[in-house]
Amino acid sequence: MTLPIATAAALAVPIVAQQRDAPAARALTAADYARAEKFMTWNTTPLLFRSGVRPTWLSGDRFWYRITTPAGSEAILVDPAKGTKEPCTLPPCAASSANAGRGGGRGGRGAAAVPTVASPDGKRAVFIRDWNLWVRDVESGKEIALTTDGVKDFGYATDNAGWAKSDRPIVVWSPDSKKIATFQQDQRSVGEMYLVNTQVGHPQLQAWKYPLPGDDTVAMLHRVIIDAESPKVVRLTMDPDQHRGTLCDNLVCRGGDWGDVQWAPDSSSVAFVSSARDHRKTQLRVANPATGAVRDVLEETVQTFFESGNGRVNWKYLPASNEVIWFSERDNWGQLYLYDLQTGKLKHQITNGEGNVTQLLHVDEKNRALVFQAVGREKGRDPYFTHLYRIGMDGRTATLLTPEDANHEIALSSSGRYFVDSYSKPDVAPVAVLRDTDGKLILELEKADISKLLATGWRPPQPITVTARDGVTDLYGLMYRPTALVPGRKYPIVNHIYPGPQTGSVGSRSFSVARGDAQALAELGFVVVEIDGMGTPWRSKKFHETYYGDMGTTRCPIRSRE
Repeated sequence: MTLPIATAAALAVPIVAQQRDAPAARALTAADYARAEKFMTWNTTPLLFRSGVRPTWLSGDRFWYRITTPAGSEAILVDPAKGTKEPCTLPPCAASSANAGRGGGRGGRGAAAVPTVASPDGKRAVFIRDWNLWVRDVESGKEIALTTDGVKDFGYATDNAGWAKSDRPIVVWSPDSKKIATFQQDQRSVGEMYLVNTQVGHPQLQAWKYPLPGDDTVAMLHRVIIDAESPKVVRLTMDPDQHRGTLCDNLVCRGGDWGDVQWAPDSSSVAFVSSARDHRKTQLRVANPATGAVRDVLEETVQTFFESGNGRVNWKYLPASNEVIWFSERDNWGQLYLYDLQTGKLKHQITNGEGNVTQLLHVDEKNRALVFQAVGREKGRDPYFTHLYRIGMDGRTATLLTPEDANHEIALSSSGRYFVDSYSKPDVAPVAVLRDTDGKLILELEKADISKLLATGWRPPQPITVTARDGVTDLYGLMYRPTALVPGRKYPIVNHIYPGPQTGSVGSRSFSVARGDAQALAELGFVVVEIDGMGTPWRSKKFHETYYGDMGTTRCPIRSRE
């Protein structure tokens, strides 16, 4: 639905102004709130069946998944090569069924277990103790200190960006499970942040290192390679790096992996990216883990900020062919480029045209092909809808693998041959299918059942398009109306907005039975709108930079009434 400028302008007017011509407000009753509560997540989620396919991949590209039905849950086993699905009787499926409905948590009593990171072969696990990195032999339980010179606020593998912190070690194991890429983080002169909780009795004080904007001293990373067998620490011959990643201000984002460090498959070298504190300068480097020697490969400098993708680091180290795939928004869109690893010179651009590559999921080096997710490449569709594509490394033969006009949630097999595609819209329930990366549809796995949901009077939000305050740009969002909407009556509008520059108000474009309390609020007599305003990601680079250096203007995304 596209709203005219007048309507779009009305959305920006404060609620009080909207109410001037509205009928006198009536007092809300307990029954009104009870009706609104019916549309909260805990009441709507149990009414959705045969949805949420999350494959657990097994050897040979087989996988199993579990879905809920009105009669209970079912575990399904799928064999892509045979094109079959059947009830899953494997032990993991039975164990999953036994645990269904139980609460999460670490289990056990006493203190929580120390976070560890296991080696690829599963024989070792590293953890932090007293600012040093230790390794535990999984079979024997024997523990050995890999470093001994770590001190308070100058420890190894410490996870602290200030605004985000944990006890887990930040490391990347080599494929042969013998070496570890990590760092010694110097925070000794960084200022501290204090937090005092409020409770009955004495409050508790938390204090930790937290560099703030404008601070002269920030956390610095002294990069090292640790031989887990010797043990031996090799320091990289370079100046310390600032604590930054190419996706966010932390080295790991939202619990993900440290994607800006990538080992060669034979563990003979390691590539990594150094990012400046302001994200304007990014350098790709390659290190020799035996000597610590570092070689600069390429550098990208931008006027505003550099990002390497959306939710995933998109550069890829390819030492076998002496190449690297690099991500850049230099042409106003997120694209993939192929560089020579030795000279650092651009060979050619891989993807092009309007729309952003969001996540590079698989590189088939043998056949020189890529599988990636992107948005905004399909004309006439919501530019936030994610689709999956395959393209040759030469930039030719781009193929759309997910043809439906919808948002596609992808789960790719480790081989890169098959993927589960659950596609939907905010107002269209999901369908889950199995495809191969040649574009062939193999099986329809599930079609969501929302009949019980609809029987309650529930209805989905309405997708809308409005005009931005520049009078030109289309903005996309959702509108929630009372289920008992009276045609012709005026309703106050609530603009449910997240004003930050690194996300939008709408969130996922996939189907959801409830998006927070938006519909519940509408039931109390409002029309609720969520609009992804200018300055949010997933559109063009220019679009994303709208509020750069002027975040105070993010609150009014659409054209005001004159």
